Amino acid sequence: MIPQDLLNILACPICKGDLLYDSKRDILLCQECKVYYPVEEDIPILLRDYARPLEELSKDPSRL
Repeated sequence: MIPQDLLNILACPICKGDLLYDSKRDILLCQECKVYYPVEEDIPILLRDYARPLEELSKDPSRL
């Protein structure tokens, strides 16, 4: 679980926009860029190389 005060200051490394935390999937979503970033052991991995297209979520049922 990511603390709310940390979520308030996190930004997408690509567009610098807001990120939404999906606690069910343990990912951070950028709706502007249409990508998501993983959260591993409560640490957001906000590197461009780790960005994955949101459409992957609908293709991979294990991510739902």
